[in-house]
Amino acid sequence: MTAATRRALVLALPVAWMLLFFAAPFAIVLAIAFAESVEGIPPFALALNPANFALLLEDPFYAEAVLRSLRVAAVSATLCLLIGYPMALAIARAPERWREPLLLAVILPFWASFLLRITAWIGLLQDDGWINGALIGLGLLSEPLKLLYTDLAMYVGITYCYLPFMVLPLYATLVKQDPALLEAAEDLGARPWRAFLTVTLPLSLPGVVAGFLLVFIPAVGEFVIPELLGGPGAQLIGRVLWTEFFQNRDWPLAAALAVVLLLAVVLPIALFQNRAAKP
Repeated sequence: MTAATRRALVLALPVAWMLLFFAAPFAIVLAIAFAESVEGIPPFALALNPANFALLLEDPFYAEAVLRSLRVAAVSATLCLLIGYPMALAIARAPERWREPLLLAVILPFWASFLLRITAWIGLLQDDGWINGALIGLGLLSEPLKLLYTDLAMYVGITYCYLPFMVLPLYATLVKQDPALLEAAEDLGARPWRAFLTVTLPLSLPGVVAGFLLVFIPAVGEFVIPELLGGPGAQLIGRVLWTEFFQNRDWPLAAALAVVLLLAVVLPIALFQNRAAKP
């Protein structure tokens, strides 16, 4: 068996997986995006109709939903980075016997139901919830703050739920760094913050990029958290897609919107990776 044959056999399974679970569903969604909406089951007729994409360009509502989703995802990923980087660095620098328990504490919330965790935040953030109760009890407030059904509550929920996706790739990158590099920087007179900026941070950039994408990509299409915690103005793309699919039953328009969202997320990432791969 030649090396080329062995390589083809190794790549066959992941290629088949990508074709079956990514390329084929995308082709189906793309076909529906060019279909025409009709009354019936299914509520579309296959055609080559670009009117759905034209409507997305003409109606600012959909463009605003896409841009708002991208902004929410970017802010949420940035918050996860600001919170998760110190956590990952602390775990990586902790004694080896403490690393596994600390990592377990990071992923422990995944053992509980997603909806249960969001419901817990509703109890914490509502007007008579624990947070307002504690602030009023301490005399810091005379009346409860409006926390639930706001953008703040939405960002809190997304950051809380996706934080482990930031911490884990950052930890995997930071734990591999050679402590001798920091010692050498200190021997050359670099202060701790200077050593961090010139040694630790640059070497951890692959983990930063991986964590940012792991949070950003699913947060773009997030539906449950904005629906349960966000305000009525949180018309993110997930809620718009749900409305078009299940209320308006306009599957072609919803599919066209999904294709546009996918391209808006994937193309910049592909261009970035292509640029980073060039010497």
